[in-house]
Amino acid sequence: MCHTLASLLFAQSPPYLSPPRPMGAHGMWHSPASWSKARAHTGSTCMAPSGIAATPEKKLGFEFEPSPWGDFFIEYEPKPLQRSEEWMVTRADKLKEDVHMMFNTSNSTEGMFLLDTIQHLGIDHLFEEQIHNTLSKILENKLTSSASLHEEALRFRLLREHGYWVSPDVFNKFKGEDGTFKKDITSQPSGLLSLYNAAHLLIHGEPALEEAISFARHHLELVSSSLKSPLAQQVKRALHRALPRSCKRVETLHYISEYGEEEGHNPVLLELAKLDFNLLQHVHLKELKAITEWWKNIYDHIGLSYIRDRVVESYTWAYVIYYERWFELPRIIIAKMMLLITILDDTYDTHGTIEECRKLYEAVQRWDESAVSLLPEYLKKFYIELLRTFKNIEGEMPVDINYDIAHLKKAVQNNVTGYLQEAEWSHKNYKPRFIDQVNLTSLTVGAPTVCVSMMAGMSDTIMKQALKWTADVPDVVVAAGKIVRLMNDIAAFERGKCNNDVASSVDCYINEYSVTSDVAIARIGALMEDEWRTLNQARFGNRVLLPAMQRIISLALSASFIYDNRNDAYTASKHLQKTIEGLFIKPM
Repeated sequence: MCHTLASLLFAQSPPYLSPPRPMGAHGMWHSPASWSKARAHTGSTCMAPSGIAATPEKKLGFEFEPSPWGDFFIEYEPKPLQRSEEWMVTRADKLKEDVHMMFNTSNSTEGMFLLDTIQHLGIDHLFEEQIHNTLSKILENKLTSSASLHEEALRFRLLREHGYWVSPDVFNKFKGEDGTFKKDITSQPSGLLSLYNAAHLLIHGEPALEEAISFARHHLELVSSSLKSPLAQQVKRALHRALPRSCKRVETLHYISEYGEEEGHNPVLLELAKLDFNLLQHVHLKELKAITEWWKNIYDHIGLSYIRDRVVESYTWAYVIYYERWFELPRIIIAKMMLLITILDDTYDTHGTIEECRKLYEAVQRWDESAVSLLPEYLKKFYIELLRTFKNIEGEMPVDINYDIAHLKKAVQNNVTGYLQEAEWSHKNYKPRFIDQVNLTSLTVGAPTVCVSMMAGMSDTIMKQALKWTADVPDVVVAAGKIVRLMNDIAAFERGKCNNDVASSVDCYINEYSVTSDVAIARIGALMEDEWRTLNQARFGNRVLLPAMQRIISLALSASFIYDNRNDAYTASKHLQKTIEGLFIKPM
C-alpha cells in the first residue's frame, strides 16, 4: 500500500492550525495493519537525536559535540600500498575469472556455500550474473532428506534474502513427533547459528520461526563460551544482532579478518575480498575529500554554529547503504540530503522560535529565492544554499540518468511540514499519544527523503517506476522509518534528555501506559520486530521493484550500525570513530 504525502503530512493546509486529535480507541496501540490507516499526522533528520522538536519562544543554549574529524579527510593522504593500483586491478580481474570458474563447476549445494561466502566477504557486487544463475539452481534443486541443519537453514536464508519464498516447513525434519526440535541438533553449533540467522527472515504469522529463534538462541548461549575462533566471534555477534538484521558492510569488516581462520577457507576469495576492499577504499576516500570540502564551504558560509557538523558521519551512513564502486551518485545525494535535513532539524529542535519555524516552513514550501525575505537574517544564507544545492544536483545529473529531482524536493518539503507539526505540538505544550508521536517522527526522521535519494541508484529500466513508488511512501518506507526512529529514541532516552528535548516515543509510552522505562523499551522492541517482519514480507511482493526494496531495507539495517548498543553515533560521533577508521583509513 502507498500513501500520498498530502494525506500523511497536512499538505493541503497549514499544519499549525490545531494539534491532531488522538487516533484509535481505548488507549491501545494500533496493529501493523491499522498503522497504514492511522498515518495522518505522521512523519528528525536523518536521523535526529530526539523525539519531537522543541521550539519554545526562548530556547536554552545547547551545543552539540564538535566533529572529531574536522579537515582530516581534506588533508589526508593514504600511505602507498605495497602494490600499485594498476597491479591490484589486474590481479583482481584474474581472481574474478577464477571465481567465475568456481561458479561454473559447482553443483547447487557447492554454489550455495560459495554464494554465502562471497556475500559475507562483500564481493557479491562483482558476480551479479553468476549469483542470479546460482540462485535459480538452488531454487530448482531441493536438498536431500539427509541434508544437514546448516545446509537447510543456509538455503532458506539465501533464497528468502533474495526474494524467493521458502516455507518454514523445511525445518520439520529436524523436529520430533511432539513438534519440538530434536536434541541431537543442539550439538551442531554451526547449524544452530545458521538456523538462528535464517529464522530472522520471518514474516507475520510464522510461529514456527519464532520457536526456531528461541530454541537456537538458548542453545547457542549455552555453548558460546566453549566455541573456538572464528565461530565464537560469529556467534557472539549474531546473539547481539542476527546476521539479517546487521549492517552488511560493517559485518564484512569483521568477516574478512576472520575468514582466513576458517577450516577449508578459499584463499582466492580472501585475496579478492582484500583487493576489492582496498581498491574501493581509494574511491571512497576521494569522495570523502570532495564532500568534506563542499560541506566546509557551506558550513563556513551559512554560519549556523548550533547545527551538528556531521559530514563524515553522513557520508559513512550513505556508504553503508551504497558501498559499490559505481554508486557515487546516490552516495553523494544521500549524504547531502542528510546534511541539509540535519540543518533543518537542528533549527527546529534547538534554535528557532515558533515564528521563525513557521516562516521557514513557508519559505521551503514556496521554494523560490524571493521567499528569502520571509526569513530571519541568520537563515537567509542557508535557504539560498538549500535551493542552490538542488539546482546543482539537477544540473550535474548525468544525461542517461532519468531521475526526477522534483520528487526529492517534495520529500524535503514534507520533512519540514513534519518538523513544524512537532514544533507546534511543543509550542502548545501538547502531549501526543504514543502512536501519534511515532507516526509523525518516523517520517521526520528522514526516511522518505533518504529513500527517494536512494532511487538515484536504480537501473534506467525501473528508475521512473521506483522513484514514483518510493515518493508515495509505501509501507516498506514507513516500516524502515519506524525502525530508525525507535532505535534513535531508545538511544536518546539512554543518553538522557538535553534541555531542548521533549517527549520521545519512550517517554510517551511510559506516560501513556504508566510503565517503567525497561518495560517501555521492551514493548517498543516488540513493535520494531513487527516492522522487521513487514520488511521481510516486502521482498516477496513486486519482483520488478525488489532492487529498490532491498536498498530501503538496507536503511533499516544501517540503523543497527548507527544506534548500536543504544548509542546515537550520528550525534555522539565518537562511537563511530573506530569503524570509520576501519572502513576508510586502514587497508586490509
